[in-house]
Amino acid sequence: MKIGIYGAGSIGCYLGGCLASQGVDVLFLCRARIYATLQKNGLRLTDFHGREDYIATEQLKLTLNPEDLLGLDIIFICVKSDATEQVAEELKALSISDQTILISFQNGVSNVPILKSVLPKLQILEGMVPFNVSMQGEGHFHQGTEGALYVKSFKHEAWLNTQFEHAHLPIEFSTDMLGVQWAKILLNLNNAVNALSGQPLQKQLSNRAYRQCLAMAQKETLQLLTLAKIKPAQLTAVPAGMIPLILNLPNVIFKIISRKMLAIDPLARSSMQDDLSAGKHTEIDWINGEVIRLAEQLGKTAPINSKLVTLIKNAEQQEHYTPMSSQDLKRHLLASK
Repeated sequence: MKIGIYGAGSIGCYLGGCLASQGVDVLFLCRARIYATLQKNGLRLTDFHGREDYIATEQLKLTLNPEDLLGLDIIFICVKSDATEQVAEELKALSISDQTILISFQNGVSNVPILKSVLPKLQILEGMVPFNVSMQGEGHFHQGTEGALYVKSFKHEAWLNTQFEHAHLPIEFSTDMLGVQWAKILLNLNNAVNALSGQPLQKQLSNRAYRQCLAMAQKETLQLLTLAKIKPAQLTAVPAGMIPLILNLPNVIFKIISRKMLAIDPLARSSMQDDLSAGKHTEIDWINGEVIRLAEQLGKTAPINSKLVTLIKNAEQQEHYTPMSSQDLKRHLLASK
């Protein structure tokens, strides 16, 4: 099978690169800047366990032309969520074969419905990437946290499972991807807290007040999910409903209980923090914003998550945003209740 990566950013380059390093036929559809970078430097992949893979430029299949996606068997959609509708329209204009399978490896729960509304004849599957990937140099992508990929069960999942296993990327297949996606959102609620902190994930999660901010956002979301009769999947060693309790523990106890949670690259940061630092718009509307939309559907409000959205959008407007202390952020969130 041939795989295409639509959106060769951090996630797209990492997933596609891991597969390509094991001989899978992967085509990367790139923006001009990434195309030039990979043409010059090749693709280097590392992780905090010591992974070290390199794919030379002449071994990479790169393109700037969406038409080159025609004839592929599977296309991973890895663009940011605000570009999903544009991608769908481009694929529609190409008259992509209905034999091609699309897998959305994107944040939030809204992307597959958007794709399906424009491309109703295609098989479009939900995917979930649990780990953090950052660009640490020209053509160098680094996985800083861990976890298993998820994809909705489908006919050719055994083949895809084999390829990801060879690439040393654990993957699971599920019939309840809505539960998986909401479990990921619950974890991703930390992206805003981390971005506002300006600190590496490990250091931020070692601060009880920052953890309490995350716990407030998660607790609010869990209450809404209960009302909506949506059960988040268990992606960590403990059920999603227990995580806010663990986050609230004193530092000494938290450190003992959550050793695996803190077993991440000491320099890893959320992609949202990377976006703020680079002066880019974030995906806040597809993480905390999903909570707000769920609340609206239920006739409720989500004041904690709404405040986090406001704080991130304010930070996006600053040329050089100023990180917030844990106590300042906690006061803002408590005042929003």
